[in-house]
Amino acid sequence: MVDLGYGASPVTTVELHERLRRVRSDVHVIGLEIDPARVAAATGLARLGLDFGLGGFELPTPGGAPITIVRAFNVLRQYDEAEVEQIWQRLRGRLTPDGIVVDGTCDELGRLASWVTLDRRGPVSLTISLRLRGLATPATVAERLPKALIHHNVPGQRVHDALGALDQAWRYAAPLAGYGVRDRFVATSIRLREQGWPVLDGPARWRLGELSLAWSALEPTGPGLRSSGRG
Repeated sequence: MVDLGYGASPVTTVELHERLRRVRSDVHVIGLEIDPARVAAATGLARLGLDFGLGGFELPTPGGAPITIVRAFNVLRQYDEAEVEQIWQRLRGRLTPDGIVVDGTCDELGRLASWVTLDRRGPVSLTISLRLRGLATPATVAERLPKALIHHNVPGQRVHDALGALDQAWRYAAPLAGYGVRDRFVATSIRLREQGWPVLDGPARWRLGELSLAWSALEPTGPGLRSSGRG
């Protein structure tokens, strides 16, 4: 697994490795940065199954080995939208047959996040992840949409319609707030599915504040990433 562009501190890469090895003792995580100083600062934290290296979208790995998971959070938001599809293609080209790319954006505390999951053929889904306690509306995730979608959150675009439907379903579920915010979000997700939106997951994820929608229901229309769908 590659944690691409871990930033000024390698803490996310270290935490990722620690959590993954609880379920896969043989996991190998590589943190990549394009800044040599950041790589040098992180090298002392390397250990069995955890390495740091210099690199970007070319995803250097020992022997050029293919990658099962590429995690790229708060990376592509620094690029123009016109570059996203080419970057996606480059990352996908390094995957194992069953590998995925996770291209996401989150706030500083990780309480508001969303990500596009891609396999070797193209984008599969958009997932939103919310800290439910104190949540005013799940549509607030609009400010943390991935680069491929954030500029398309305007009337007439599918992602705008989806967030509007999500907000409406949340308001509809307001009477359940007395039972707890988790029950309200579960009811919100069920209503969204009943309205025909392709919700891909179920209550176990919804109770954590996560919800995934098929990319086909959100893909921008018009100029931009329209051709980036699965072939």
